[in-house]
Amino acid sequence: MGTEDLNRFAVLVRDRLRLREGRQPPSRRLAGALSDLAEIGALAPGGRLPSERDLALIVGLSRGTVAAALNALCEEGLFERRHGSGTYLRETVATGTPSFSGLLRAGAVLADLSTSVVPDPSHLVVPPFDAAELLRTPTGHGYDAKGDPRLRALLGGDVLITGGAQQGIDLAARVLLRPGDKVLVEDPTYGGALAAFQRAGALAVPVELADPRAARAAIGLHRPALIYAVSVNNPTGAVPDLRHVADLARAEDILIVEDRTLAELVFEGACPAPLADGHPHGTVTVGSLSKVLWGGLRVGWLRAAEPLLARLAEAKQDADLATSAVSQRMAAELLEGNPAGSWRAELAARRDHLSAALAAALPAWTWEPPGGGLSLWVRLPGTDTDRFSALTRRYGVAVAPGSLFSADGRHRDRLRLSFALRPELLDQAVAGLAEAWRARDQRTGTPAQNG
Repeated sequence: MGTEDLNRFAVLVRDRLRLREGRQPPSRRLAGALSDLAEIGALAPGGRLPSERDLALIVGLSRGTVAAALNALCEEGLFERRHGSGTYLRETVATGTPSFSGLLRAGAVLADLSTSVVPDPSHLVVPPFDAAELLRTPTGHGYDAKGDPRLRALLGGDVLITGGAQQGIDLAARVLLRPGDKVLVEDPTYGGALAAFQRAGALAVPVELADPRAARAAIGLHRPALIYAVSVNNPTGAVPDLRHVADLARAEDILIVEDRTLAELVFEGACPAPLADGHPHGTVTVGSLSKVLWGGLRVGWLRAAEPLLARLAEAKQDADLATSAVSQRMAAELLEGNPAGSWRAELAARRDHLSAALAAALPAWTWEPPGGGLSLWVRLPGTDTDRFSALTRRYGVAVAPGSLFSADGRHRDRLRLSFALRPELLDQAVAGLAEAWRARDQRTGTPAQNG
């Protein structure tokens, strides 16, 4: 690189490192930053990186740390070393360092277990749609500030329709948080929320929210601006009792964002009541149809007391003016014909199918049976799942590594595996995972652990 190009690259890589501050060890942060630059096109395929010496000076890290980052990226297939020449971005790459947004850009795979949404609408009872009726909105122009009245009524009345739960969480973060604020989160927790808090400049603090003593101690120690609670944990599928969180937050005047996107997918018993019941004026509730109807609808909602809901609605209008009227009206039709949780039994059967297939093909892998949700939280003994998730793509399977669900990059021995696919696709996925596991054993020289 010439001096001008080197200076431009220095600005880019430092910026990406700042975005990843505090989440992972330095070598993993640098690997992630370089992978980000490759993903957004700031590094051209076949382009050469600065030398290890120059890169260490640019980022203020030791050459050993830089070498470790580059070694990891080369092992994952994103970069390659050319003897006597340097380190280059591959012309064709299998994958890069995992990022949460990258789950939706997995590329061509036979079976995608990485995303926790309803993968296709084949389970739905689909009514005949009248195109003219879908286009006939109360306002005419379709820019209903809070959303389509019929859909809002089906969802319980005074709600704000959003472009999926992710937009709802992002709006809540932008409205409720300021740079430097602290947010208490479970560990592990939903990676999309962690990304939203990071974009808002807030610091996610992991705590065992289900433990009343731990939650009380964390509130006293950190004085958080917000608590992010999940009714059915994503990725673990646990269904915690968090009523004490509402009591503590109300007593300390702390806001809550409760993510109830999986609340209708509890397999045994009922999901705990909304935290808004215990903290009505300080809770923003997030919901979505991506988990119960189909992810492609991109329809979610927020529920909160006034004037908080009005602030969120104003931020929504600033962001995109309004959610697609056609998607909302189609969602209303589908919701009337497919009651929430109507495919719970089928989903439980798919959970059991994937569990049995994994237990037979990969007995060294372990997990706790989830009480709800769409995924298994699987432990792989002695394995860095950031690297293993790169390997699985070569065998046609996309998975989500555990580090994406931690505020500080932990759970590097875990995978989140969605069981929402059809059984025949789950079988293909397990076959691919077993092949990748055998290839991993051969690469590391460890004894095969497939049974």
